[in-house]
Parts: sequence; C-alpha cells; structure tokens
Amino acid sequence: VQLQASGGGLVQAGGSLRLSCVASGRTFRSYAWFRQAPGKEREFVGAMVSYSAKRIYYADSVKSRFTISRDNAKNTLYLEMNSLTPEDTAIYYCAAGDPIISSVSTYEGYRVWGQGTLVTVSS
Repeated sequence: VQLQASGGGLVQAGGSLRLSCVASGRTFRSYAWFRQAPGKEREFVGAMVSYSAKRIYYADSVKSRFTISRDNAKNTLYLEMNSLTPEDTAIYYCAAGDPIISSVSTYEGYRVWGQGTLVTVSS
C-alpha cells in the first residue's frame, strides 16, 4: 500500500491550493489529512470515513475553509484549501487506516502515511 501526496507550494494569504493523494493497494475505511508545522506536533486536518455511511470530519481550525473529497475512479483523495493563512503553513500528510470512530482524528488510527507535501502561506 502506498500513498503519494502532491500539490503543495507557496501561496499568498487568502489564496487557495488543492492537494492530491493517490492511493494504491488495498482499500481502507478512512483516509485523512494531517499537517505538521515547524516545531509543532502533527495535527489532524480532516478525514473521509466509510463505515455504514460515508462521513467527513474536519478539525475546527479548518472547518468551512477546507474540503475533503475523493475520486474513486482515480483512487485519489483531495484537500481543497481556501482562505489560507500563514498559520496553515505546514507539511501536509495523507494517511489511510481503519480506525474506530473515536480514533479518526488521531495519529495512531492510521497505518499508512504518504511522504508529505509542503504548503507555505506568505503574509
């Protein structure tokens, strides 16, 4: 199983970026985005979870600005980021796993991680 993230770059505050994560191998129930800013711990951004029904979860800090979607035909997970601020500067990682619902937003809930893509937001 592999995850390949891309789409990062430099953007001005208020701008937008779309990250992509191509998955290969087996299918997992949850696909998520995490990010890690310099000097900080990795934090949850959002996840798309498919158990009895598909649900999408977001961290409060990105809710209403970021949108997670998936193209099943392309095995690709997307993170559409709008109204970016310098506080969104981080390496963004996609992850896959089968976490229980209470662990959807935790690092430990995911078994497979992509290599990360750097997003830099200038003020």
